[in-house]
Amino acid sequence: MGTKTIGLDDEAYERLKAQKREGESFSDTVKRITDEVATNWRHGFGRYSGEEGERFERAVRESREGLSIGLTKRQERVNEIMCGVDGDDETPR
Repeated sequence: MGTKTIGLDDEAYERLKAQKREGESFSDTVKRITDEVATNWRHGFGRYSGEEGERFERAVRESREGLSIGLTKRQERVNEIMCGVDGDDETPR
């Protein structure tokens, strides 16, 4: 396996050095960090743009609204049961 020389500015070097674990080479550190990024799905959030981003945002908003409506209805039903009233006329049972 060959090696490559890369240039890093001082800040990038210090950041990489801070991530380096005891006994770990810089190559091992870069592999570990890039593997973590590739396997962590959260790193992709916020990177959608244009039509794809708008479509994704709309889907999330609609999902949240549906969840909110469903939760509200379930809470109302529990309140009705706990208070002993019928849902429509608020008449105690």
